[in-house]
Amino acid sequence: MITFLICLALLVGAYFTYGRFLERLAGADERAATPCRRLYDGVDYVPLPRWRVFLIQLLNIAGTGPIFGAVLGACFGPVAFLWITLGGIFMGAMHDYLSGMMLVRHDGLSIPEVAGRYLGGGMRRFMRLFSVALLVLVGAVFLLSPAQLLGELVPAVPVAGWVWIILAYYFVATLLPIDRLIGRVYPLFGVALVAMALGLLGAVVAGPWRIPELTTLSNFQLRAAELPIVPTLFITVACGAISGFHATQSPLMARCVGDERACRPVFYGAMISESIIALVWAAVAMAFFGGAGELSTALSAHGDSAAWAVGEISHGMLGLVGGALALLGVVAAPVTSGDTAFRSARLIVADMLRLDQRSKLRRLAVSLPLLAAGYLLTRVDFGVVWRYFAWTNQTLAVVVLWAIVVYLVQRGAPVRVALWPALFMTFVCASFVFVSDQFLGMECRPAAYALGGAATLAVWLLFRSKIRRDAKGNA
Repeated sequence: MITFLICLALLVGAYFTYGRFLERLAGADERAATPCRRLYDGVDYVPLPRWRVFLIQLLNIAGTGPIFGAVLGACFGPVAFLWITLGGIFMGAMHDYLSGMMLVRHDGLSIPEVAGRYLGGGMRRFMRLFSVALLVLVGAVFLLSPAQLLGELVPAVPVAGWVWIILAYYFVATLLPIDRLIGRVYPLFGVALVAMALGLLGAVVAGPWRIPELTTLSNFQLRAAELPIVPTLFITVACGAISGFHATQSPLMARCVGDERACRPVFYGAMISESIIALVWAAVAMAFFGGAGELSTALSAHGDSAAWAVGEISHGMLGLVGGALALLGVVAAPVTSGDTAFRSARLIVADMLRLDQRSKLRRLAVSLPLLAAGYLLTRVDFGVVWRYFAWTNQTLAVVVLWAIVVYLVQRGAPVRVALWPALFMTFVCASFVFVSDQFLGMECRPAAYALGGAATLAVWLLFRSKIRRDAKGNA
C-alpha cells in the first residue's frame, strides 16, 4: 500500500510542479487567439468550457488502455507501478502537453500535418498512412472490447450484435458536429470513469485485500522468459504511461480550447488522470487475485482475457450493482475513444485531401470506408489486432516525441525533457521488433538489445544532422 500511495502522490504532485514547468517552457499565453476563435466552423472548430474539454479529452484518450493494459501489465509485478508513475509524469503527460501545444499553435491540424512541419515531407506522408492505420486499429479494438464486456452484462444479445450496435453509434457520432453529442454526453461518461476508479480504490483500501509493495523488480509473468520486462512491459502498459494514440486525439480538443492556459489541465491533466486510473487498476488487479503471480495464473487459465479479469474484479469488489456500474464505466471509455478514433481518422484524411468538412456528404464519403475497414478488422483474432495496435501505438509516440524535440530546438528551449523520452522509447520499440519471433527471438535477447541500441543511436545521429542543417539554413 505504501508504494501505491507514494506513486499516487507523485502523479498528483507532478501536475502542479512538472506540469507548470512545461507550461512555462512552452510559453503558454492566455491572450493568444486559439483555433476555435479564429477558425470557427460549427462542426469541429467550436469553443467549449475548459472543464468540458478536459473530460472529453480524458475519455478520448482513455479507452480500455489504462484498464486492460494495466491489468495485463500488473502480471509483471509491482514494477508496473514505477512505469505507470514515471512514464506518466515524464513521458506520457509531457508528450500529450507539448504535442497539444504544437497542435493549438498550428490551427488544430491533425498530427501528421503538424509533425511533418518539423520532420519533413517524407515523414508527413508516412505519418498520414501510419496514423490512419493506427486509428482504424484502435476503432476495431474499441469495437470488440466493449462488445465483449456488454456480451457479459447482457448475454441475451450476442457479441456480434453489440458490434453492430456500437458501429451504428460510431457512424452517427463521427458525422455530428462535436458539440451536438460528444460535447454534451461525454462529460457525464468522464465523471462515470473517474467515479469507477474511485469506487475501486475505496473498496481495496477498506476491504481485506492487500496491495503488494515494490520489494523486488522480478518478473511475475508465468512465461517470464518469453515476456521480459524490457521491452514488453513498456509496450503492454501503453495508455497509462505514454501513447501515440493520444496525439491523434488531441487535435479534436485543440480545436475547442478557449486559451493556451487551458492546455495544461486539458492535455497534461488528462494524461495524469489516466495514469492514476491505470495505477488503480494495476493495484486492484494484484490485490484482488492475491498477488502478481496469482493474477498471471488466473489470466492464463482464462485465455489471458483482461475483459474476464475486469468483470471478476468489478463484481467481486463492488457487488452486483456496483460491479455493473463499474463495468458500464469501463464500457463507456472504449466506446467514446472508438468513435473519436474514427473522427480523428476522418480529420486526417480531410486535412490530407484538403476537404472542407462542413458538408455532410463529404464527411460521409470519408467516414464510410474507415468504418468499413474497422468492422473487417473485428473479424480477425483479437489478440493479433491488439499486438499490432500496441506496437503501432508506441511507435507513433516515438515519432511525435522526435517532432517535439525539433519543435523545442526551433524555439530555443531546453530539449532534455523530450530528448531522453524519445531515446528511451526508440530503444523500446526497436528492441521489441528485434526480440520478436519474426527476427532474432527471445533466446537472442542480448543481440536484440544491442541492435535496438544501435538503431537508437542511428536515429539520434540522424536527428542531430537534421537539426544542424536546419540551424545553418536559418542562419
